[in-house]
Amino acid sequence: MGRNRVRLGALIGGTAVVVVLAVLGVLLVRGDGGGDDRADRARSGAESFLDAWASGDLQAAAGLTDDPEGAQSLLDSVQGNMRAESVAFEVSGDPAEPGGEEQDDALAVPFTATYTLEGIGEWSYDSTAVMLPAADGADDWTVRWESALVHPQLAEGQTLVLSVEDAERAPVLAADGSELAGPSAVWDISIWPARLTDPDAAYATLDELDAGIDTEALADRVAEADPDQAVSVITLRDADYQEHADALRAVEGLQAREGSRTLAHAARPLVGGVDPDTGAGTSGLQERYDEQLAGTAPAAVVIADRESGDAVETLHEQDGGEPGTPVGTTLDPQVQQAAEAALEDLGRDGSIVAVQPSSGHVLAAADWPADGFNRSLQGQLAPGSTFKVLTAAALLEGGTAPDDVLGCPQYVTVDGQRFENQDEFELGPGTTLREAITASCNTAFIDNLDRFEHDSLSRISESFGIGAVWDVGATTFDGSVPVTESPNQLAGSLIGQDRVQASPLVMASVAATVADGTFRQPVLVPDAVEERHEAGAGLSQGTAEALRSMMRDTVTDGSASALDGVPGDPHGKTGTAEFRDEDGELSTNAWIIGFLADSDLAFAVMLEDGGSGGTDAGPLAADFLNAL
Repeated sequence: MGRNRVRLGALIGGTAVVVVLAVLGVLLVRGDGGGDDRADRARSGAESFLDAWASGDLQAAAGLTDDPEGAQSLLDSVQGNMRAESVAFEVSGDPAEPGGEEQDDALAVPFTATYTLEGIGEWSYDSTAVMLPAADGADDWTVRWESALVHPQLAEGQTLVLSVEDAERAPVLAADGSELAGPSAVWDISIWPARLTDPDAAYATLDELDAGIDTEALADRVAEADPDQAVSVITLRDADYQEHADALRAVEGLQAREGSRTLAHAARPLVGGVDPDTGAGTSGLQERYDEQLAGTAPAAVVIADRESGDAVETLHEQDGGEPGTPVGTTLDPQVQQAAEAALEDLGRDGSIVAVQPSSGHVLAAADWPADGFNRSLQGQLAPGSTFKVLTAAALLEGGTAPDDVLGCPQYVTVDGQRFENQDEFELGPGTTLREAITASCNTAFIDNLDRFEHDSLSRISESFGIGAVWDVGATTFDGSVPVTESPNQLAGSLIGQDRVQASPLVMASVAATVADGTFRQPVLVPDAVEERHEAGAGLSQGTAEALRSMMRDTVTDGSASALDGVPGDPHGKTGTAEFRDEDGELSTNAWIIGFLADSDLAFAVMLEDGGSGGTDAGPLAADFLNAL
């Protein structure tokens, strides 16, 4: 009854209930039946001790024993060594004479301990708390402290330890089975303050790593540190360390220690990282498939000698651990390497995505900086004039032919808003749809605004799968082409501006759809894809053929001429998307999309903050494709 009284108070917590329970407690103490009263008080004392232990208030728990110092020492040891996710205790029987005890008025209170442990789950065992009444006859009872209370098999000088072996983490694989991520050599760079004879030289050397180290804040940490305590600075990949190894070794007080971590070898923003301390995936595919990659670690609860740390006896062991299972992707190592090399050589923020038109398989997803944002799959960007592929598709599906005249004036005004071409060029009133695409004329489309409805672009986007939810096997942004609400919005959308947004993956898929004539939803992790999105209404054969013809002309006679001469019969469409930066200054993103008709490869190239599709993105695409 005493146990029930305590738990009700804890659960309800109301003032009136506490008063009622207090009155009941007085009645119980004063009532007849001294034996029951002793048992209730012993139980109550045991529950107070166990509740404090379970809540982590070990000082309070130890204070309820007859040896607070010894109790807290062992309880601290068990808590640190078991690293339990949770601990729960429950009195499991009535208090009884302990038997064989010198103190006849002691009562033994049985309880069940339940630990929730990493690699094991719940582990329970039974133990007993021997309760001693107060010598002066007061109501408080004290726990007689002994190691066996923590666990019946625990002797003095011993402790409980959760032993967890490292599970074998599986790699992320490319399409050919090679590793995209796995164990890699790294170097932990630190400073030994006592040996730092030339701080200026040290911080200058660290700045040369170009790794974003805040050397001013680092200097403050070094100044406040124990002179003989190493101050961690950064962990470098082996290749980065080797590049600067001589300079780092030359500075007294800088230290480098070799280690190993699970790192992405390619497609770093996509593959993601692993926490070096916990071994858990923290981003990208490593995080998404953490459970599959990590497997399960062998774990056991052992009794260990507190002085030596040696295991004495195994109390509980989880049956074997299971190694992780690899995550296979469609990335082609050669294509991925070519994309990353092209971006690295240019050294500008950007992305290159390659897709196989016949299957939808993602062959490459490269980003620069190499450890930056996964812009290639998740970027939400205005595609600019590369979107004119869809605008032209809408016209073609509506009956316009490639050689029908649209015109291409210098500028067009829509409800007071002026739209013009890059560098304000004009081609004249006889300009055809083919010529407008080839030269990337904005005004040709905007001057024919009456050929479009507010939902025309949204509807044609469905033929390219844009705006649906794609099951790729990774986190992606699958594009957005909202129905427009005003002529100005429609005008901006026709040239891939206003509220139209896409990722490089989406625009590579647009090129792939033109190449194959059918939308095939991109796939990166085939085993994880449950259902691929299918376009409700595909492109007509005539529309697909016309788009292919115009994209080829754009290479041979138009703005994508940087691809002319690239092997594989290249087709392309350039784009330059304007945006306002954080300071309100007008800037551009440079795009080019296309495909190699002879190589079953479609691509999208995007460069952030400056330049145009033809002069900036085009040459980068040529470098990428030529490397193949």
